[in-house]
Amino acid sequence: MLTRKQHELLLFINERLGQGGVSPSFDEMKDALGLKSKSGIHRLITGLEERGFIRRLPHRARALEVLRLPEGLEASRVRSAAARGKFQPNVIKADFTLTGRDVSAAPVTETVQLPMYGRIAAGMPIEALHDNSAFVDIPATMLTAGEHYALEVAGDSMIEAGILDHDTVIIQRCDAAENGTIVVALVDDGEVTLKRLRRKNNTVALEPANASYETRIFAADRVRVQGKLVGLVRKY
Repeated sequence: MLTRKQHELLLFINERLGQGGVSPSFDEMKDALGLKSKSGIHRLITGLEERGFIRRLPHRARALEVLRLPEGLEASRVRSAAARGKFQPNVIKADFTLTGRDVSAAPVTETVQLPMYGRIAAGMPIEALHDNSAFVDIPATMLTAGEHYALEVAGDSMIEAGILDHDTVIIQRCDAAENGTIVVALVDDGEVTLKRLRRKNNTVALEPANASYETRIFAADRVRVQGKLVGLVRKY
């Protein structure tokens, strides 16, 4: 049994998928249902997912799949709901998937929702947080081919590279990077940090960009690259 809002959201998602094969953004869902915040959309999507009506496709932003519609619902009802103007989103459509697609030529007005996985230390490493319910809107022109996610910076060890506490960094997922690249590094499978990578023989150095911090050196098998820095967003 679905609530009225769950039912409306399911119809809206199904209609948008049928139109272009791309699920609507959380802002579009919020506006379509007349909600004041995206947190209500997160709760509705979780409820639909728990009831088996939709599923989220892993490692992709804005990726929803409708598994089934309420019993007895005909396709004509979905079309008529849209025709009556029930759903009239007024935000810019961002028609992108982030796995293996180059969005560098997209207009600057378009945005993409990336998962915000939590805070990453630009200082002493901290354990990475993985909050799959949080998202952030990023200009599409900041992204290239591949899969991306966002992290909030905690600390000041990268300030000389222009990365400040509370900045949002955009990370392209990868498992290798050239020397000198600023990367998300996983240390001993338990701590994650944002540092400049240097490899030499069987060691890995994680370099800060702040003279107050020391470079940390590890055996190569203790460090795994989780992604590389491709962009930064700052709020004043």
